[in-house]
Amino acid sequence: MSDNFDPIQYGRSLGYSEEELRGVPEGLVCHGCGNPVAMAELHEGETVLDLGCGGGLDAFLGANRVGPTGRMIGVDSSAEVVAKAAEAASKGGYANIVFKVGQMEHLPLEDQSIDVVISNCVINYAADKLAVFREVLRCLRPGGRLVLTDLVADGEFSQAALKDEVWGQWLGVALGKQEYLFSIEKAGFGNPTVVRETTFPVAEQDERLRGKIVSIAVKAHK
Repeated sequence: MSDNFDPIQYGRSLGYSEEELRGVPEGLVCHGCGNPVAMAELHEGETVLDLGCGGGLDAFLGANRVGPTGRMIGVDSSAEVVAKAAEAASKGGYANIVFKVGQMEHLPLEDQSIDVVISNCVINYAADKLAVFREVLRCLRPGGRLVLTDLVADGEFSQAALKDEVWGQWLGVALGKQEYLFSIEKAGFGNPTVVRETTFPVAEQDERLRGKIVSIAVKAHK
């Protein structure tokens, strides 16, 4: 990031309001390609999973919405990241959040224990996206919903892009939009719907990627 990087401005570009960004523990890093919490229509008392929670920004925002009778669970594969998020929750007095270490394909959660699953630009890294969506379906209660933002590919990529230290992590396993939606449907979700579709500004700054990476927001129900 440049010296002029403004986390509030960047967060707003992803769809977060300034009020949301200032209402969570200080120092949380904005990342991802959207604001799934804003689209999830969370209600007080719901149990919500943030899949691939990272530092916990969406988890903290969700915790504010589900209230003291609700529960927010953040799962991430990095033990270091989970430990930092848990420390921030403890310092901030968030009694309705728990953070856990786990893989997307093998979530440390019971069957039908979750009302809503949110995810922000994480499932695109999974080599087997169908396995991830099936695991999400397992954890959701009947009638539960999945609300995610993610990146999909629209075109072929050069070898330079595929070998890039950052982008190469997921370009090799990236799916096109229709393939991505089909994976959700094949997992057992009913009628996955794209509710927002835009170019991804960060990719547009790289000539190797310009016009080839699309940010989508999707809703689906069990």
